[in-house]
Amino acid sequence: MDSFTATAQRSTEVADAVARHPERFRVLTGERPTGALHLGHYFGTIRERVRLQEVGVETFLVLADYQVITDRDTTAHVRDNVHGAVLDYLAAGIDPERTTVFTHSSVPALNQLLLPFLSLVTEAELHRNPTVKSELEASGRALSGLLLTYPVHQAADILFCKGNLVPVGKDNLPHVEMTRVIARRFNERYGPIFPVPDALVTEAPEVPGLDGRKMSKSYGNAIALSMTADETVAAIRRARTDQDRRITFDPEHRPGVSALLSTTALCLDVAPEELADDIGDGGSGELKKITATAVNDFLAPLRERRRGFAADGEIVRSVLRRGNEHARAIADATLDEVREAMGTVY
Repeated sequence: MDSFTATAQRSTEVADAVARHPERFRVLTGERPTGALHLGHYFGTIRERVRLQEVGVETFLVLADYQVITDRDTTAHVRDNVHGAVLDYLAAGIDPERTTVFTHSSVPALNQLLLPFLSLVTEAELHRNPTVKSELEASGRALSGLLLTYPVHQAADILFCKGNLVPVGKDNLPHVEMTRVIARRFNERYGPIFPVPDALVTEAPEVPGLDGRKMSKSYGNAIALSMTADETVAAIRRARTDQDRRITFDPEHRPGVSALLSTTALCLDVAPEELADDIGDGGSGELKKITATAVNDFLAPLRERRRGFAADGEIVRSVLRRGNEHARAIADATLDEVREAMGTVY
């Protein structure tokens, strides 16, 4: 049995255990605040976070502001991006009473775990990580120390709160495996402090951007959750399609048309092939009209809630203040345990 098959099988068992005893699990998840959250984030991760919260899993959600500079020179706009992400989370159903929302830079003890954790991995192991390789290739920059150690940062994120469940897509499994390695090696060397977390492999749909590539902030092809209805219509109208009036779902040969079909199908909960058949010879104009209506109708309740939260000038600060205080308390306690186990309490 190959490693992915074994992990997928274990993930199925974990999912069953979560359904039976959600109170036994603690999840850490999050993202880098490098831009506005979009439909890809919603269908790919946010919806699953809300589901786990609702079934009773204790959840920590990190806005990894320190990790913004893994592949860029500036933290410009990071404050606005954090603020916008919190509004998006609240509008999507994240409840700060049940989910701890915090920022990296506000929890010093979390980041202090990097030093002992770095001693537990080799340079070769860091260079082999496929996410580091892909991020480096995409950045077109020299490999920074921060990017090289990115998987160890993520291990600290997960283990500071003793997270034992990490929802990920298949591509992110190497990060979880690195965290498992670090937890095991620390426990073997110093004593049983950390759980060895399990991956919960999610079958999140990949939402294509308006150009047919993966929807991404860096590609500029995304439909942001915070867009207005008019901005959404304008973005979809600008999407490149082709001259063939007959609408068909063919991602390889018709990426623009297929991207619009995929996005619409997700919002309407139908198959893209079925949608293509319904539009038939309606052409790209009809497709774009249907897509804009579907996206705006789908996002209308979320956007209405977001406007309500945005009108409260204190709510984002309140959510982060509460979350940062809770995360700091847990990180401080974990670091105390680590220092005791390492014999560095004086």
